[in-house]
Amino acid sequence: WESDEKFAAMAAYVKPLDYPMPEPKVEEKKMSKSALKKLAKNKGKKKKEKPKWETNPDKKKEKDKKAKKSAIATPEFVNETPKGQKKDLTSPIADAYHPIAVESAWQDWWEASGYYGCDPIKAMNRPKDEKFVMVIPPPNVTGSLHLGHALTAAVEDTLTRWHRMKGHASLYIPGTDHAGIATQSIVEKMLMKDNGQTRHDLGREKFIEKVWEWKEEYGGKITTQLRSLGSSVDWSRERFTMDEKCSKAVV
Repeated sequence: WESDEKFAAMAAYVKPLDYPMPEPKVEEKKMSKSALKKLAKNKGKKKKEKPKWETNPDKKKEKDKKAKKSAIATPEFVNETPKGQKKDLTSPIADAYHPIAVESAWQDWWEASGYYGCDPIKAMNRPKDEKFVMVIPPPNVTGSLHLGHALTAAVEDTLTRWHRMKGHASLYIPGTDHAGIATQSIVEKMLMKDNGQTRHDLGREKFIEKVWEWKEEYGGKITTQLRSLGSSVDWSRERFTMDEKCSKAVV
């Protein structure tokens, strides 16, 4: 380094300081008048501890007894209306709201009455602005419906019912999606867990049978959930993406 001319020039230029560097001043935050008053008041005082309320064991027992009584008093609802018929309303109304008791039987009657259908011949003679058709975005058969599906179905159903109330030819079509790779993966995992087998052990035909069994189980769950939501879909037009009609349309 001593033989380097540039380094020597820099070393000569940069000289050590003969006086100490001043330390940076830290400005103290000024307290407001109200803060100073509070500080002066609380000087020498101990902080008050918040009282811990003890629960009265007798009152707790009474509450538990009341809860048990109310649970026992609520009778289990049994739907006595035959499927597809208008709900029997002769039985006395319960004191409290029970969703199962209120909602049962109505959906079956609405479907049987054909309220959700749409006559294609009548619809053909309608102008374009009096026709409304919506296909439900088909949920995957790999699982059951979640809150997002419920929100989407509620919005779609509201639109369909609004057009139907306006007297338009309205059709809301249900269906489910095969979700090919995801379904295959889930069925393979199920086979390995339950039977210790792979799809190669079963062979193509048997494995496809297992996939269809899975579809029937979870596809049925999804349609039950949609019915519970009260979606006004035309179930006579329900489709699965691997149905023959859908496959022909794609090909």
